[in-house]
Amino acid sequence: WMRKYFPIVVVLGCTAAFAFGIVELFELRFAAGDVYPPYSSLRADPLGTMALYESLKKIPGLSVRRDFSASDRLPEKPQTVYLHLAGNRFEWDWLSPDDYRQIRDFLARDGRLVIAFYPQTEPQIFHFNGEEDTNSVKKMTPPRRARKGSHHPDDEESWVALEEEWGFHTAFRKLTPDGDVYAPATVVNQTDLHLPQTLDWHSGIVFTNLASAWRVIYTRGPDPVVVEHKFDRGSVVLATDSYFVSNEAMAADRHADFLAWLVGPARNVVFDEAHFGILETSGVAALMRKYRLQGLVAGLILLAGLFIWKNSTSLVPSLAEEKRENFVAGKDFATGFVNLLRRSIAPRDLLATCFAEWKKSTAKKGKKPSARLQQAETVFSSGNSLSNKDRNPVETYKKISEILGTRKQTL
Repeated sequence: WMRKYFPIVVVLGCTAAFAFGIVELFELRFAAGDVYPPYSSLRADPLGTMALYESLKKIPGLSVRRDFSASDRLPEKPQTVYLHLAGNRFEWDWLSPDDYRQIRDFLARDGRLVIAFYPQTEPQIFHFNGEEDTNSVKKMTPPRRARKGSHHPDDEESWVALEEEWGFHTAFRKLTPDGDVYAPATVVNQTDLHLPQTLDWHSGIVFTNLASAWRVIYTRGPDPVVVEHKFDRGSVVLATDSYFVSNEAMAADRHADFLAWLVGPARNVVFDEAHFGILETSGVAALMRKYRLQGLVAGLILLAGLFIWKNSTSLVPSLAEEKRENFVAGKDFATGFVNLLRRSIAPRDLLATCFAEWKKSTAKKGKKPSARLQQAETVFSSGNSLSNKDRNPVETYKKISEILGTRKQTL
């Protein structure tokens, strides 16, 4: 049994080992999460925000999840805070009417929208061809663009200028160089909230021309960097930096009170991963996970394995295992007789043996010796008296046959 199935076992073992190695390589590659963009909650290195995500998940009564959807829809659940971290500030210059309506409906459901920009240490400009340039200090108007999943409407006049609608603008203030890097600026709390009095700020972006509806939370000198706007039942928080939510900040410069204020009284927290380009595709695997069809797939795999096993191994004992008589492959009479003669009689004694046996058969029949028989015996004696080298049994046999004639002739 082992000899029969040993090659199959070896192939299956090698396949399993190869698959295990591939899985381990992927786990090692994705464990740190550095394949994902900075400030993604899937990154465990200093540039990620996984520490904040995992910490919030451990709070009882708080639901925390990631948004991988490409539908560009904000959560439907009320009392939800939506964290859009490390975003491009130019993405919010213009919004399609549908995007703007989505935000208003979300805020009407007691939603809290937190938009933290990617920390910018150098001036960022756009040329007319749409290419970014961070070495020039002059800022051009960026190209109009919609958020993820948005479609450009035919009538661009219907787009919503969010800065004008909400009453804020952004600018850049240089940071102090510190060797090859920039030293963080110090921002100061401007409220009576129980927040840290100062924070280290790693971005040169500031807010300007704020409308009176905005509440300034932190400022860098005279320029606000963290602001809040109440919209009836909901609220919007804008921050010009995202360093304070990074894993590095959680370890070296953590401010739990500021993070608690950022999340607010929400019972649901959603991390926006879709704007990083991390989208959940609607493939077969995604649909199986969505509708919990893993058990069905496992059953089909088991059924296929049983089918293969059934066709490779019979449940009925093999006939070879039954006790049965030993048979030798048979041949015709002449072939058997020739084989018997070859194994029992030497070639030099073959003619003598045949002649002796023939004489015995004639004696049993009671026939008296005749002239033919005497003549045949004379031929046999003459041929048998020669040396082994000179004997010719075939020729002697032919002569005897001619003397005796056919079987029907009487001897």
